[in-house]
Amino acid sequence: MQKTTIITRTIWILSLVSMFTDISSEMLYPVMPLYLKSIGFSIVLIGILEGVAEAVAGLSKGYFGKRSDAIGRRLPFVQLGYGLSALSKPLMAVSILPIWIFFARTTDRIGKGIRTGARDAMLSDETTPENKGKVFGFHRALDTLGAVIGPVVALTFLYFYPGQYKLMFLLAFIPGIVGIALTFVLKEKKSEQKNLLKPGFFSFLNYLKTSPIEYKKLLFGLLLFALFNSSDVFLLLMLREKGLSDVNVISVYIFYNLVYASFAYGMGSLGDKVGLKKTFILGLFLFAIVYGGMAVFKNLYIFYGLFFVYGVYAASTESIAKAWISNIADRKDTATAIGTHAAFNSIVTMLASSLAGIIWAAFGAEVMFAVSACAAVLVALYFGLMREEVLKTSN
Repeated sequence: MQKTTIITRTIWILSLVSMFTDISSEMLYPVMPLYLKSIGFSIVLIGILEGVAEAVAGLSKGYFGKRSDAIGRRLPFVQLGYGLSALSKPLMAVSILPIWIFFARTTDRIGKGIRTGARDAMLSDETTPENKGKVFGFHRALDTLGAVIGPVVALTFLYFYPGQYKLMFLLAFIPGIVGIALTFVLKEKKSEQKNLLKPGFFSFLNYLKTSPIEYKKLLFGLLLFALFNSSDVFLLLMLREKGLSDVNVISVYIFYNLVYASFAYGMGSLGDKVGLKKTFILGLFLFAIVYGGMAVFKNLYIFYGLFFVYGVYAASTESIAKAWISNIADRKDTATAIGTHAAFNSIVTMLASSLAGIIWAAFGAEVMFAVSACAAVLVALYFGLMREEVLKTSN
């Protein structure tokens, strides 16, 4: 499939949809741990909440990715998924009961699960294997730009209305609606692949049997890293534990996302030039530097330096992993391959976040961050010892 334009109309629209959705989500994400603590959630319970929410999202990604491939449709999953995520924002303001908070947060994650595989397959279909890093990096850049704008709005709002978290949940619904509206100007390519039989909820697991050996090896490495990569909520809580104010915590998070957005396309391009494997390994070492630094330092300026590195790490891994997977998988299985990884990744993330909360409570935050840093180095060595040609395939 030859493309004369790397960033097509569909890629632009999907990226803008993600940007507005992230504005909505990220208005809440940096203040979420602060809000949860204010209504009585413990560190352990916050870890369990984030882990369960991500696990639900992951299982949904597996099933709906398989479903999208089976019927040869992408757009309906994209529209429904973004719709549910937007709806979840005002739901957070309805009640402070833990069971309701779990329901609202899970609704948001299910929405992400429904749309992710189909959306990423649409992005993959718009380009060639040689440009996957650029395309997924561009999408991630705009998506993360929303993660810059959202916290800025949140910071401004809390400056004038401190502690008014519930009202902010309602305001976050607005950019979510804009994102939903944009999905209705997307045009889906026709597909001859149609399977009228609905796949079972866990049918995506069958892909592990039929997938290329390169996919299995890549999946193992990604999941091994995910086991020690807990939710970013813990990074924000660590900043708070070390004495930073709410304003400083949010400002550091904004800075991180600004760096992430700025480097996403460039790191994607680097992946296309020097190899996705090398770029991902670089990201793992950057992760180790950040988590090791969080366990040692207490200075605000050093935190900004660490979060700069963390932004480059994020740009070097997430979109690179998706590009890597989409290059290994057959085109007709793209959503399934991405969804299967996401499913297992979210289950492991649930374990990682829950484990991180327990280690934090039992041994202290410094131990938790040090363990994660050491694990990232070991995973980097795992990828480094694998032969380069094993990890390079194309559609």
